[in-house]
Formats: sequence, structure tokens, C-alpha cells
Amino acid sequence: MSSEDKYEVVFFPHGRRDFFAPGTTLMEAADKLGVDLSTVCGGKGTCGKCKVRIDEGNESLGPVKPGEMRHLTKDMIEQRYRLACLVKVKNAPLKVYVPEISRVGKQRLQTEGLEVPVTPKPMVRKYFLKLPVPTLHDMRADEERLLDALSDQYGLDKNKLRVDYDVIVKDYLPIKLREANWEVTAVVWNDKVMAVEPGNTTDRCFGFACDIGSTKLAGFLMDLNQGKVIAVGSRMNPQIPMGEDVLSRISYVLFYGEEAQDKLQKAVVGGINEIIDECCEKAGVKNNEIYEMTFVGNVAMQMFFLKYWPKHVAYSPYPPVVRRGVYVPTARLGLKGHPYSQAYYLPVFGGFVGADQLAVIMATRMLDRDEITMDLDIGTNTEIAVGNRELVTCDSCASGPAFEGMEIKQGMRASTGAIEKVTIDPSSLELHYRTIEDAPAVGICGSALIDIPAELLKAGLIDNKGKFVEKMAKQTDRLRRSKEGMWEYVIAWAKETARVVEKEVSPGVMKKETIPGIDIVITQGDLRELQKAKAAMHTGAELMLKYRGLTEKDIDKFWLAGAFGNYIDPENARTIGMYPELPTEKYVFVGNAAGTGARMALISTEMREYAEEISRKVVYYELAVDKDFQNEYARSQYLPYQDLNKYPLTRELLYRLGRIDENNKWIYPE
Repeated sequence: MSSEDKYEVVFFPHGRRDFFAPGTTLMEAADKLGVDLSTVCGGKGTCGKCKVRIDEGNESLGPVKPGEMRHLTKDMIEQRYRLACLVKVKNAPLKVYVPEISRVGKQRLQTEGLEVPVTPKPMVRKYFLKLPVPTLHDMRADEERLLDALSDQYGLDKNKLRVDYDVIVKDYLPIKLREANWEVTAVVWNDKVMAVEPGNTTDRCFGFACDIGSTKLAGFLMDLNQGKVIAVGSRMNPQIPMGEDVLSRISYVLFYGEEAQDKLQKAVVGGINEIIDECCEKAGVKNNEIYEMTFVGNVAMQMFFLKYWPKHVAYSPYPPVVRRGVYVPTARLGLKGHPYSQAYYLPVFGGFVGADQLAVIMATRMLDRDEITMDLDIGTNTEIAVGNRELVTCDSCASGPAFEGMEIKQGMRASTGAIEKVTIDPSSLELHYRTIEDAPAVGICGSALIDIPAELLKAGLIDNKGKFVEKMAKQTDRLRRSKEGMWEYVIAWAKETARVVEKEVSPGVMKKETIPGIDIVITQGDLRELQKAKAAMHTGAELMLKYRGLTEKDIDKFWLAGAFGNYIDPENARTIGMYPELPTEKYVFVGNAAGTGARMALISTEMREYAEEISRKVVYYELAVDKDFQNEYARSQYLPYQDLNKYPLTRELLYRLGRIDENNKWIYPE
């Protein structure tokens, strides 16, 4: 096809452009140009998160498709909004504006976590050797001479040691020994000499630990001699354009086959390599000085990273391919590091409960405690574990992506301009909100999506079924009916969300333009999605406790892991029934505890053995087999719960605010 048969597509505000053939979707064009365009469904047109505005060339695209009508309001259609995955280049150039809410953007990522003292005992060790020069009286082979020196000078068992074949052949061991005048550093991984370096390099021994989340990647460059973090980096998971959640990505693989599987694996490895480069630059370390890596993530992330076929984990009984910890040469995975370094992916449990949850259990030392503790790691799949040294059980509940802003009309990830905090005065109904980086509001992220139902409940604007109290519309203009006739509540007015942007009017010429704002609202449908998500978490915790013969009163400490847990208002989470009814002093924020566990396994072989022990000892409980699941799920959809007596702290709060009477009946305004 000649260049005349292609048409230019320009994306704003990125300013990226290229020529594309007719039939290319705007999603495919954005992907090729590196434009950060959000998608949940992997480009199938079912999520509606890839909204773009066609500033020029809209007429060439034809009428709005039925699939787009489900996600675009009348106002959006009038403003020339389309879904990037459903419209294709036809016979005219296009200028496409990607609004903030449709971008992956600069997300706030959590890398810090619980610090657990661990004595360094890494799998990789360096030994400086002064080898005797060969003579007619000492004709030992080069390999034998090297192994004897490790035994004589450091007490290593030469009968268990071996020199890697590649060290001998590809690295020209005979030449290297002689050029170094027989003074070298042997790099030993487990019982294998994985490298021989000229001179004394024993003070340069590094490793890399990584938490592979479905949303974000967090990497840690570590000095293996001292067991200390020397650089940290993070990225959004580059797999997101192929599906915002794990089930979407599995569907993507099943639909497109091995090519999609390869694309997912290369995407996440590419993101990890970027973090490795960033960390090495910060610390003044070379890639080839990284001799080992450890990784954690859920079962689906394990499969995408290691290229296991993921189909069967999506269907009952949800078996993982491999439960034990897995060693793989980093070169086979495409990772940057020493060419003969090893990657270790920590063990998983079952279902979707993976090495990230194991790492949390390891970091919090749940198996070593007499007191009963519970941990919660909130995400699309929320992992829960409870127990002590006698027994720890874990489960996973499909809480969905609502608290990550998906399936919410104006929901978004925690990036610049996202509304992250909301308060409503119960008496005056005055609302205040805060955005990330204090930028003009563009949408609502997860922490605010927990605040909003809690604040609406306390203000009497919704009842314990999550329904808007229509009579309250007389007391505040924020509660109103939408153009489609549905009830909604305004969080931010259009005058507050208008913004000034720079627009390219011709190549290299920029002009400031005011983008009109829109009202940012929470709808009745949004509240329903949030109720379903929090109900899944509450059901998982409740049934787990019931399975163990425990109640919330038996919990001595409640660990909150992950970035999301760090930014949630615990009282509001408790008010809507997402957290157990506990005094707030029992809530302990541990940050990225999964990353902590990955670091522990990197710097200590004992911790690695402990990880395998955790995988064997912890009991995975499948919620789907519990006969009371559906009933408990239905009860958990109330705010905070159908039986308010189970939530005495929240019941007392609502009674004091005059929202319920002494019989727990909701008091409606006259």
C-alpha cells in the first residue's frame, strides 16, 4: 500500500502522529504511537473507557455505532466523542483529543512497605581468589584449579560445585584467568560458578526484587552484601492497554492466541527492564552486576510473566499450573541483568491467590504469631488471609475493578486530577473535595469512591440499601435527576473542572485553549457497583472467619496491604462495611508488603525456604464451595450490613446523627 493510501492521525495533547491505513482502529493507532489510552476490555468495546474526541475528520467515521451508544451520553455525542476501539480510519485525516479521564496518566504508585529485619544470606556470593599459576608440577585443569581455590580459601565443598558451561565457553574462562594474572572473583549462585570476573569485585554484588501487580510494577535494586535497598522504581503495568483486569487479559490471550500471550509477556518484561535501567542509573550500577532477581504477583501475573497457558485458571476449580517457587534464567525471559543470572518467582497458593499474598504473609510473620491477625490486599481480586502460628487460611474474592475507577461513570485511577478525598457536613450538607496534585478535577479515584457512599450515608442522602433519598433533593441542588432520568449526586461542578490546555494548531505551533468543564457526578448505578465490590470483600472476610470458627472480635490486628489501603480512610471503609468492625487502632498499614516479601526472599535463602514452607502450610479456601455464599453476599450489599447490630460502632454513629431510630429503622425526611 502506498503512502497515498494512508491517512494522518494526530493525537492531542500528546502531539504524536503517523499515517495509518483504512481499517486501523484508533486504539491500534494509539498503541503504535505510545499514547496512554485506557481500556478495561482489551479493545472489545464493552467497557467504554477509551473515549476520545474527534476534533477533525469526524464526518469520515460514519454514524455512532450501537456499541458506542451504550457508553456515550447525548452531550458527548454532540461534542464528537467516540470509542477509540470501535472507530476506524477511513478516507480522511483525523485529529483526536484524548481527555484526561481516558488516559492511564501519571499514577500515584506505592513502593514503600513494611521493613522487616533479615540477616543477609543471599543465594549469590562473590569470592576473591588468588590462584596458583600452572606449572609442569601442577597441571590441574583450569576448572579444577578454580574449584580447589574456592574450597581451600573459603571452605566450599568442591564436590558440589560446578562451573557453568557458558562461563567456560562463551566467557573464554582460560583466556580470562590468564589475562587477569590468576587473580579473579568467582560469582557463585547456589552450587554453580555463574561468572568469573577479573580482579576483586566482591563489593559489587547486586540483586533486583519486583512486585508485579496487575496495575503497577514496583522494583527494588538491592546490595546483596548488605541486604539494603539502594534504588527504587515504579511503573504502570504496560499490560493495561490489553485489559485493565486479569480476566480481561486472560480473555485477550484466549481470543488472540499465542501472539497475544507473547505480547503480554514482552510488555511486562519491557516495563520491568525500564525500572531496572532507572534503578541502575540512580545507583551507578551496571545491568550485568545484577546476579539474581525475585518476583511476586498473583497467579495470573505469574502466568503472563512466565508464559504459562492461562486458560484453566479462569474456570472452576481455578488450578495454577505450578504452585512451587520457579527458577528461570533471566535471559530466557528477556530481562536485563547479568547474562547468566537467575529469576525466582515465589510460590503461589491456588485460585487467584498468588505469590504477592504469600509475600504479605511472610512480611507480617502471620505464621509466627500467637495473636490472630487478618490481612486484606484490595484489588480487582482482593486477597484475604487470617490466622496465627496454629493455622493460616487464605481466599480470594472477585471484588472487580470498581474501586480502581472502572465501571464507574467518571471513575479513574489515582493519577493527576483525580478526586481522592470527599467530605460532606452531615448538618449543612456542604461538600469539600481534594484532588491529586491539587489539579482541576477530571474524575474520581478509589479512595474517594469509598468516602462518597460513607459520607452520603452519614448525611442521610442515601439509605442503608444504597438508594438516594429523593426527598433530600429539596435540601441540596447536588442531588438531581440526570438527562436520562436517573438520580445522581454532583461531586464537582463544571465551572470547577474547566482547564486550559495547549493545542497544536499547525506543526510546531501551539495555542492555549480552554476546555469546558463537565459536572463530575456519582450515579445510582455507580453506587450499585461499589456496593457489589465491597460486598464481595465483606463476604470473603466473613466466610473465612466463619470457616475458622472465628468472629471479628477475635482479630487482634488487621493488616492493610498495598497502595490502595494506604490512602483509604479506615473509618469510612468501616462505615460502608468494607473493613471489619474493629477499633481503628487495630488497623495497621503495611504499604507494599508484597514488595517487602520479594526483597526478603532475594537477600536470604532462609526466607526463600520459609516462602516454600508458607506455601505448604497455608490452607487455600475456595469461597465458591461455601453453601452460604449467595446469602452472605446479599446481606453484605447493605451499608454497612443487613443486620446493623453486627456493626455496633457504625450503628451508634448513624443513631447519633439521627439517620436511624432505636429499632435500626431508617428515618426519612418529611
